[in-house]
Amino acid sequence: MRTAVLTAAASRAIAAETQASNAVIARGLKKHDTRMMDLLIEQYQHRLLRYLLFLTGKRDLAEDLFQETWMRVLTRGSQYDGRARFDTWLFTIARNLLIDNSRKRRLASLDEMTENAEDAQPFEIASDEPSPLDYLRAGEQNALLAQVLLHLDTNYREVLTLRFHEELSLDEIATVTHAPLSTVKSRLYRGLAALRPYLENLEPNHSGEDTQ
Repeated sequence: MRTAVLTAAASRAIAAETQASNAVIARGLKKHDTRMMDLLIEQYQHRLLRYLLFLTGKRDLAEDLFQETWMRVLTRGSQYDGRARFDTWLFTIARNLLIDNSRKRRLASLDEMTENAEDAQPFEIASDEPSPLDYLRAGEQNALLAQVLLHLDTNYREVLTLRFHEELSLDEIATVTHAPLSTVKSRLYRGLAALRPYLENLEPNHSGEDTQ
């Protein structure tokens, strides 16, 4: 009982700290504080570029969208009200810019890129989420995993990236992708199912047979 109380208190403290941090960022952006922008770029630049690289699979396009995203943050920072985490808002901007870019090139939207009709039928799953450690078995496999993700459908790749690389909650992913929570869960678990055969192939001697 005492442990549960302490855990709840710790969660409230973390939530309060995050909310306070969001408020500081919101005030800084409304004032066009250049120092705040520098700090945000320093803190989030690697995560943002990684997200865009996974989403596009093209470095040139990812870097162009990276620059556009920060320009949008600079010019429209007053729209950030601090209610959501800054990284959630940042990834939403980046995703919207990619969709705009795709429409200009007469490409399909992100939703239309997915050939599988993952939302055609209800997809019920267990409430407990899988740990990233269940899928990222060893740190040295991360580079291989990054290559594997590029083989997945865009929507699956995006949700897996946001969940396991950026550690966003399912609710936050729903905000970024403008998708219902049920759709996010469906894409996450279907993406993991599609990813599993590749992960098994990354394991040495997966079949247990002697290779000698």
